[in-house]
Amino acid sequence: MRPGLLLPRLAIAGFLVVLATATITFAAETRQTAAPNAPVAQPAPTTLLVPDVRRQAYVFVKSTLEEAGFAWRVTGSVAGYSANLVATQSPAPGTMVVDTGAPTIVLSLSKGRYPQDGAPENAAPYPGTEIQLPGALKKPKKHAAPKKKVAPARKVVPRKKAVPAPKTKAAAKRPPAFAVAGAKDEPLNEMPLPTRARALDAWLTTHRARTDSNVKYWLYQHAWVVAGAKLGWWRGEEALKLLLKTDERVQRIWGIGSRSEAVARAALAEVSRKSR
Repeated sequence: MRPGLLLPRLAIAGFLVVLATATITFAAETRQTAAPNAPVAQPAPTTLLVPDVRRQAYVFVKSTLEEAGFAWRVTGSVAGYSANLVATQSPAPGTMVVDTGAPTIVLSLSKGRYPQDGAPENAAPYPGTEIQLPGALKKPKKHAAPKKKVAPARKVVPRKKAVPAPKTKAAAKRPPAFAVAGAKDEPLNEMPLPTRARALDAWLTTHRARTDSNVKYWLYQHAWVVAGAKLGWWRGEEALKLLLKTDERVQRIWGIGSRSEAVARAALAEVSRKSR
């Protein structure tokens, strides 16, 4: 090949090599100077409202706190018998706390009018978590986010109005058997007392082992029926009669329950007298 034709080709090849080198260098610098990712915004913590359980029977307070998402712990000289009353609580009613799983409410009790029957339950049956106030949370440091290009405004299409869901009919109020001054109204979101007594009898059929958890469950349901009937709740007399049959089965199967049966019989006599 003649030198006159070779020199132009060498010049073109050299130019291509230089261009490729410059492109690789520019790409590497671009990767090194890329802007860091913007920090991810942390969601706001979920909060719970502490209910007011003061002056209420402990047997009802336990279910109230459990439904509200709390655990509980009893302190002081008065133990956690179902018929005792809540004297103080901490935190105070109406306090907003962070939902840490099962925030623990500390209770102190006073002796109620009814006997302290059964075994005391001084804490929730599940582990509680610490109380944390929303203001005590550490605020994350703010990092300046890189400026974003403002997108052109989009045409807003009006949304269709949502059709409101039909209102459900409120649950019918259960007429009380008799009135008790200052007594708590029967919670309509709980099953009626006769239904609870029948459910307890059916439960005993499949839980014949005398374990600590089974005994505690029976005592809890037993105390609920007795306390509710004494407060004049709907069909309490019928529920106590059903409960006594379950108490007799408990004594045959587990060999315990004579004191609870005596309490239920005394309650039945009281409720029958007041219902007339």
